[in-house]
Amino acid sequence: MNHTIVSREEWLGARKALLAKERAMTHELDALRAERRQLPWVRIEKPYVFEGPEGGCTLGDLFRGRSQLAIYHFMLAPGSDHICPGCSFIADHIDAARQHFEQADLAFAAVSRAPLPRIEEVKERMGWTFHWVSSHGSDFNFDFAVSFTPEDLAAGRAIYNYGTVIRNSQEMFGTSIFVKDENGDIFHTYSTYHRGTELLMGAFNWLDLAPKGRNETGGTMSWVRLHDRY
Repeated sequence: MNHTIVSREEWLGARKALLAKERAMTHELDALRAERRQLPWVRIEKPYVFEGPEGGCTLGDLFRGRSQLAIYHFMLAPGSDHICPGCSFIADHIDAARQHFEQADLAFAAVSRAPLPRIEEVKERMGWTFHWVSSHGSDFNFDFAVSFTPEDLAAGRAIYNYGTVIRNSQEMFGTSIFVKDENGDIFHTYSTYHRGTELLMGAFNWLDLAPKGRNETGGTMSWVRLHDRY
């Protein structure tokens, strides 16, 4: 790598200039996060049912005694042998993180349309322990804009990430947040898709500190593999 080489004093001056920008960005992010927390909520009226390791369960059951729930919409389609490397990259971060955020009143579950036996097979192979349920036969993935019917794809009605028309993929990815109140009523508070999920990819944050950055010389996430294929 060719790069400018300077004295320690010159480096310190450049670093302090960048620090001022980093601090300003941190304050902007703090304000954005506060605005996110103030978004209005939508009451969940539909009685979604999933299949988990313990049998059938509702959206309310996924809270597991907590008042907040994060769901990762994992791209695992019925009848497909493909395991999404990007979803797996995010999933590799979950078990470590949830040791902490579950202590702060946030439950977690992954949801996919694949039948439960396929989910369990992938989960065992990858060594993940987080809760992962099947929405097979449910409207859940379709209602939260991560799954699309062939008819909607053909008609240009498959809308992803609040405006992108999907043409070729019945499955996409994202994260949704829910809250349950004292009466047991459930509300949808937030969903993010596409690059909005990068905040869940802790490995990228480490790479972003280094000179090569994310080192995506072959395209976005070009080097990312299932962790048992490196």
